[in-house]
Parts: sequence; structure tokens; C-alpha cells
Amino acid sequence: MNPEPYYLALTGASLALAAGLLAALLAVVLALGLLVGRRTGRLEAERGLSDRIAAEREDAVKRSRAVLGGLAAEQAAPYLPGFPADPGDLRFIGKPVDFVAFVGASGGEVREVLFVEVKSGTASPSRVERSLRDAVRAGRVRWAEYRVPAPGDLQASSPPEPADRTGPTRN
Repeated sequence: MNPEPYYLALTGASLALAAGLLAALLAVVLALGLLVGRRTGRLEAERGLSDRIAAEREDAVKRSRAVLGGLAAEQAAPYLPGFPADPGDLRFIGKPVDFVAFVGASGGEVREVLFVEVKSGTASPSRVERSLRDAVRAGRVRWAEYRVPAPGDLQASSPPEPADRTGPTRN
């Protein structure tokens, strides 16, 4: 006597329950994968973090020292040997150039106007400093005089007169 095989009868409700359980199991597996992946990523990002922080701090200290050293050199430079102007003829500007020297002003007559940029170490001129240097070398320097109008002379409708545009003469 062989017993008849037993088959599970699948109805619509049992199929829906099986699909729901399968979907829930899939969601749990995906959530666990996401959590494990985030944790692994966080650990990977934190690996070597203390070394990177130490290196970045060391770099910041080096840069700060370089800036402070440059500022100190900038202020001491006029009193060092070989500086191109008399300290009494200098005016500190700071930006875009460190000094403007009115050569001879301390003696009563300006013979030359000299722009002086102080650099230390391996520093190189900025883009603005280079453009100023090029403008001076090309002779694109001019004199302008502005007279402050008296309170009764102010006229809102008249535009200001253009500044004198005479430049250096060339041979």
C-alpha cells in the first residue's frame, strides 16, 4: 500500500502571503546591506584621519609662519642693506604694492617715484602685482589732480571733467 502523495493546495490568499513574506525578507536584506555598506564607508573614511589631520595642521602652521615672517620682513626691509630707497622717502601702501618711495622727498625735491614690493623666501608676485609692474614698465603712469568742490559749487547735473591723461614722453 502506497499512500497517496500530499500536495499543498495554493490559494490566492496563501500566494499573497508568500509574496508579502518574500518582499519583507528582501527589504530586510537590502536594509542590512545598506547599513553594512554605510558602516564600511565610514570606517574607510576614518582610516588615516588622524594622520591627515596632523599633516593639515602642520601645513597650516608652516603657512602661518611664512605669512608672519613675510610681514616682519616687509616692515624691516627698508632698514636692511641694499634696500633701493631711503626709509624717510617711503610710504607704506600694503596692497597692491608694499611701498611707494618718493625718492628725494626727504631732501625737499622728488626726483623719482619708485614702487617697491618686498618678497621673502620663494614668494612670487601676485597677478595684480605683476600687472602693476608691467604698467609701470610700459609707462602707463599718470598724474591726476582732484579739487574738492566748495559747498556752493556743487552741481548735480554736470558730469566731472576727465582727469589729465598726459603720460611720460618717449624718445
